[in-house]
Amino acid sequence: MELDIQCEEMSPSRWAELLSTMKSCKTIRLDDCNLSSSSCEDLCSIINMNPSLTELKLNNNELGDEGIEYLCKGLLMPSCSLQKLWLQNCNLTSASCETLRSVLSAQPSLTELHVGDNKLGTAGVKVLCQGMMNPNCKLQKLQLEYCELTADIVEPLNAALQSKPTLKELSLSNNTLGDTAVKQLCWGLVEASCNLELLHLENCGITSDSCREISAVLSNKSSLLDLSVGDNKIGDSGLALLCQGLMHPNCKIQKLWLWDCDLTSASCKDLSRLISTKETLTEISLIDNNLRDSGMEMLCQALKDPKSKLQELWVRECGLTTACCKAVSSTLSVNKHLKVLHIGENKLGDAGVELMCEGLLHPNCNIQSLWLGNCDLTAACCATLATVMATKQCLTELDLSYNSLEDEGIRKICEALRNPSCNVQQLILYDIFWSSEVDDELRALEESKPEVKIIS
Repeated sequence: MELDIQCEEMSPSRWAELLSTMKSCKTIRLDDCNLSSSSCEDLCSIINMNPSLTELKLNNNELGDEGIEYLCKGLLMPSCSLQKLWLQNCNLTSASCETLRSVLSAQPSLTELHVGDNKLGTAGVKVLCQGMMNPNCKLQKLQLEYCELTADIVEPLNAALQSKPTLKELSLSNNTLGDTAVKQLCWGLVEASCNLELLHLENCGITSDSCREISAVLSNKSSLLDLSVGDNKIGDSGLALLCQGLMHPNCKIQKLWLWDCDLTSASCKDLSRLISTKETLTEISLIDNNLRDSGMEMLCQALKDPKSKLQELWVRECGLTTACCKAVSSTLSVNKHLKVLHIGENKLGDAGVELMCEGLLHPNCNIQSLWLGNCDLTAACCATLATVMATKQCLTELDLSYNSLEDEGIRKICEALRNPSCNVQQLILYDIFWSSEVDDELRALEESKPEVKIIS
């Protein structure tokens, strides 16, 4: 049995009711429920009396160090078999880390620890690393985003990695590490016996200077499937170094996030070679890079290669215009693998989307999720979009937010939603003006087709 509640203010009577339910739950998720340290006393008892509990998710609650102290008393009980613990944004400090270290050292069932967005600091996470080095610790996933870590964390972290062959996922995003620390971390990862599958280093102060070392991890760790280095100023020169590792036969990367990395169209030659030859690659994010139409055209050519197996392409806010849409359309008419296309916040215009729809309507196209928010669209392209919606049963998600569609355009979209052949389940329409009459039509449509979710 699962208990999954979010964003609910807990009255004493409601909390007492839930506590009774929790005694038999395998999973308890209580994100954003205004829980406090006193709630953790009750949860300690639940952990103690419910040996079937394997997942506890308490993100975005003001538990504080005192709350974690109570919680960990339950986690240290011999009857506890918890596997996944989520404590993101719970107002924890380094003081909580000693208690959590005890849990890591004593509880071999615990395989996931998510403590991001807490002010643990380098000193606190050093203590966690001591717990990881205990032979009893079998941690597989460690999430430390926004923990106010500095370069000094790398030495104890590398020591923990050396002793922890079970670790598969490590997220250190949004910490001020810098190139020197990232280089040290990469040397440690190459030498470590762990089969790391996920490495997230977004917004860590990385430049092209440490990309050679990240590339070495890619070429040495065939287990690495998911790499995110978004929001780092690696530039075209850094991307070229990364591609050396990405193109290595040992590299089996599946998901690559390079958003806001100061890339230009010059990087698209290397990226195109990667997309057209690395058959394991299924998802790439290039959001907020100045690729321009010339860069997008190169990517489109690569996507037409039969060896390309890419399923998700994120190119939002990449300086694209109507000029690249013929190439996009041609790709959509050939590529059978692409399922998700995020191309919003580009000045495609009605003419560009009309061109894209030619490809979307092709029998080869299998797009399921299409994001066209803030693309300078008007009602003029909505009839063609409606045809796509009514014709392509594979299309289940469409985002048209921040476009001036007005009543005329929204009515055409509504007409398509009413079509029995339309399979769109989620329509996103943020910040679009329409009249109260059209609003009534949208509400009526939701009532008549409850499987459709209109988000506005």
